[in-house]
Amino acid sequence: MAKAYLVGSGIAALAAATFLIRDGGFEGADIHLFEEQRTVGGSLDAGGTPDAGYTMRGGRMFEAEFRCTYDLLSGIPTLDDPSVSVTEEILAGHEEFAWDDIARLVDGDGKIVDTASMGFSERDRLDLVRRLLTPEGHLDGMRITDCFGEHFFTTNFWFMWCTTFAFQPWHSAIEFRRYLRRFIHLFPEFASMSGIHRTRYNQYDSIVRPLTAWLRERGVTVHTGTRVTDLGFAPGQHSGTVETLHLYRGGRGEKIAVAPEDLVLVTNGSMTDASSLGTHTSAPPPAGSRSDAWLLWHRIARGREEFGNPAAFDKHVKESRWESFTVTAKDPAFLDALAEFGGRETGRGGLMTFTASNWLLTIVANRQPVYRDQPEGVSVWWGYGLHPGRPGNRTGKPMTMCSGREILEEVLHHLRLDEALTARVLETSTVVPCVMPYITSQFLVRRREDRPAVVPAGSRNLAFIGQFAEVPDDVVFTVEYSVRTAWTAVARLLRLEKQPPTVHKGHHDPHVLAAALETMHRR
Repeated sequence: MAKAYLVGSGIAALAAATFLIRDGGFEGADIHLFEEQRTVGGSLDAGGTPDAGYTMRGGRMFEAEFRCTYDLLSGIPTLDDPSVSVTEEILAGHEEFAWDDIARLVDGDGKIVDTASMGFSERDRLDLVRRLLTPEGHLDGMRITDCFGEHFFTTNFWFMWCTTFAFQPWHSAIEFRRYLRRFIHLFPEFASMSGIHRTRYNQYDSIVRPLTAWLRERGVTVHTGTRVTDLGFAPGQHSGTVETLHLYRGGRGEKIAVAPEDLVLVTNGSMTDASSLGTHTSAPPPAGSRSDAWLLWHRIARGREEFGNPAAFDKHVKESRWESFTVTAKDPAFLDALAEFGGRETGRGGLMTFTASNWLLTIVANRQPVYRDQPEGVSVWWGYGLHPGRPGNRTGKPMTMCSGREILEEVLHHLRLDEALTARVLETSTVVPCVMPYITSQFLVRRREDRPAVVPAGSRNLAFIGQFAEVPDDVVFTVEYSVRTAWTAVARLLRLEKQPPTVHKGHHDPHVLAAALETMHRR
């Protein structure tokens, strides 16, 4: 029987293992995942405790056209009720508790910004339409700043766009164009965020744990604490047949022979690699060395152009870094104050961005509990800063040099809470900050060939999955992208008749375009 070896245990690898069983006819016992860390889930992580503070590096948003993701999760039972699938739980949660944000942006005076208008000039509108129509090949190596004037980056649209999706002005024009086309159907409700779906809990509890349980019930083996350091290829120039896996675990190296009929699926690169956690009283230490997610890609791509160019993504940390923070509160005072200020009960308010913040802080208080085992009386909320290297408005220090408490003080400064409430929130909260050097590395300026095809030309048994494999038209930094690469890899390597559904293309729908243009012209 053929075996499948998957490098990594993030959502791409977990999805691929599921598709191998569901569509490919594999037995779970013939599937092996190799994970360098001690826990599975990759970037969909969530940890900590109520006392020391919970921590999530990030949170993922979903929407109705995440076709691959919802197909995958429709067959995975939730942990709370095995008769309900994860997809059903997400969709039901949206029906019951959708976002309806009326405080998406807050200005330097602590006032809610009117987002009925996107704030465009006529030139901004024309530039935006041009980007929609420009062929992708014409944007090779271009930044977003190469496509727009200075005014564009002061608009309500840009503040909402960049903090919803984590774009920076220097990021790739290719990725910006893809996002415009992929999510243009969300334009009319972009400010309210009412088209966004969310999981019931954090994504580790709501997606990773159910998927992992489903796979383990079927005999899939996850080898944690195991590094895949290299791949050995069959003789011949540019051979695409993997013959050997080189591992390192338990303090020693190992080799696994790969038969011609076996499959090897590699998660190349990692957007949360070298993440660094601080504490409530101390800033995150400097990031450690890169993991084999990057190093393996560098090794196997050497001399093989068809395997992409990892240096385009992991050599520009100042352009791909931001910092998040998770707040654990034992007093409802902050969430009550936020609900009153934002005009929506906790969990319905969506993102809130402070436009005058030097760090460009954004916070969100999701429906409670955020953790499946979160005790009664404990609440969790989350935030991030897109510009962590700049001095804070209150602290005067870069966000990267601040403790969790200092970051919370900065947030409270922008909310203009009174002294007594501020003191109460500070006294009853624990904040864990996290610096992520590569978090938007997939958005960096690139050329079309920098990401390898999911199944490279000439490959017999090797595929790339995750955020740094190329899928035309779809958008990185989404769970959907990772799941689509996984489905594509399995379907192509096994030459299956059932292929992934097509990417949603709302820009081909005249009704969608008309609604988007109307939104762009609101004054």
